[in-house]
Amino acid sequence: MRKQLLAGGFALSAFLIALFSFGQNPSPTERPTASPTPMLVSTSTPTPTPTLTATISPSDVGTVSVPSTLGASPGVSPSPSATPIAVQAAALGESDLGWSEKGAPVFRLDQAVVTALAQNPTVLQALEEIRRTKGVIISIRAEALPQIGPSFTWDWTDPNLRENTTSFTTFGGGPTPAPGTGIGGIKNLRSDITYNVKVTGSQLVFNYSTFRAIRGTFFQRDSAYFALRNTVDQTIANVKTQFYQVIVNRELIVVQEESVNLLESQLKDQQNRFEAGTVPRFNVLQAQVQLYNQIPQLIAARNAYRISVLQLAKTLGLDFNPARGNAAPLRAVGHITYIPRKIDLLAAIEEGKRNRPFLKQARANVLNAIEQVHVAIGSWLPTVNTNGGGEWLSSEFNSSFGDVSKGWLTTVTGSWPIWDSGMAWGKIKQQRALLSESEISYDDDVRQVELEIQQAVSNLAQNQESIQATEKNLETAAEAVRLAKARLDAGAGTQLDVLNAQVQLTTAQSTNLQALFGYNSSLAELNRVTGMQSTYTEQFDSIAPHATKRSTYYTGSDVDARGRPKRNAGFQTTTTTTTVSEQPSSK
Repeated sequence: MRKQLLAGGFALSAFLIALFSFGQNPSPTERPTASPTPMLVSTSTPTPTPTLTATISPSDVGTVSVPSTLGASPGVSPSPSATPIAVQAAALGESDLGWSEKGAPVFRLDQAVVTALAQNPTVLQALEEIRRTKGVIISIRAEALPQIGPSFTWDWTDPNLRENTTSFTTFGGGPTPAPGTGIGGIKNLRSDITYNVKVTGSQLVFNYSTFRAIRGTFFQRDSAYFALRNTVDQTIANVKTQFYQVIVNRELIVVQEESVNLLESQLKDQQNRFEAGTVPRFNVLQAQVQLYNQIPQLIAARNAYRISVLQLAKTLGLDFNPARGNAAPLRAVGHITYIPRKIDLLAAIEEGKRNRPFLKQARANVLNAIEQVHVAIGSWLPTVNTNGGGEWLSSEFNSSFGDVSKGWLTTVTGSWPIWDSGMAWGKIKQQRALLSESEISYDDDVRQVELEIQQAVSNLAQNQESIQATEKNLETAAEAVRLAKARLDAGAGTQLDVLNAQVQLTTAQSTNLQALFGYNSSLAELNRVTGMQSTYTEQFDSIAPHATKRSTYYTGSDVDARGRPKRNAGFQTTTTTTTVSEQPSSK
């Protein structure tokens, strides 16, 4: 009897539920269909379709505006949008981003890189440093070249002063000569005006320190050029990373908006069910709490996007325009792609050693330190100078230019510090210590390049594995949301299942976008540490010194800090090890 009552109660309940469902508008979730998973990267550019987005501005933190279309169908739970996230991000407007991008200059990745190379302050400073080193070369080279210059002196002496100096009396007194006369009344015939004109030239004949200092300035110039190339590579990597950050932050806004939209629709659905008396008020409160917890994440995503745009504008060297007010300084156009790249670690390390301007700059510093040692050695050697020229001297009795005396003069001077109490030796020891320091720094720079390449390859592998893992998780999370909504509509699931599934989907989408950003930024860093940014730096080849293209700056693994072949190169060690392993055993 009890079993019959239970069966009758279940039948009556099913009949009432069916009657209530037929009395409402049809819902797309009544017949669950597989909806496509939103793609994060799209190689095509389809026409964006209108999507329902919540209009939540930074000033409306405590309010939520539900789209009117959701109110027309109380029982509708919209399915995930089929539009790719990259396309939706490109269609975001002022209300979605928190500022207007209308009229802002549009930059693609290559345009941003070219603009940064032309306007970035760090690159401009490196260019000025090259000009400064060229000035140093000219000034030091001038010490060894002839120097010619005229000199002129002109004197006038008052006749009274000359009279007082030439006519005097003894203690015994005597007649005072008349003005203009000298001793004994003889008239003073010296001219009041005298002048002297010289044109002389000087030439350094021998100074070992000067000659080696001139050679050292050329290495300083080469060091400044390689510093520029290193700055260029770093700037390109920074622009790429910041550009990718802007793109991923814009797409994260779409992810957060989709989550807010779904939570809004879930709240509206629970409110309608509560008004119909099918769910308790707890379900409505739970949906409200979940929605209000998600809104701050959307606001934070918008702020992160705006900050990343401002940072990119600063790197590009764009000045603040007061006329734009709170509008965007630029708009970055593009999308993040995933192109798998297989990296040979050993080949990458060797490529980095040979290409990195960082190592070539260290090599130039070592060569310059060698020259400074020779400059100090020159303190022990003699110095020889010669001077010569012509002189025009005025007559003592006539200031006319026709009565000048003229002739040639030559002077040769030399000096040799035989004993300086150890001053030269002290300079030599200082420069040799600095040379050793520069060689040690070069060896450490080599290890730094090896470390950076290994880190970049490891980060690249990590992000590549993360992308592969998150792409599979995206499909699973999207299917979980669809099933949770279908179960809730059918009365077999709970609201908590839908909310948890939506949180997991949002987390999966955010993690996948961050993995894409990490992969592309790691790839940009790998290109930097291996010196593979030449496609953008060719415009600086016109200012490259000819010496920088010689084998002097070959920095492979088989040479030392001075460019001399190593005796214990890595490949020789490997060959020796292989030879030893091939020897037969003594047993």
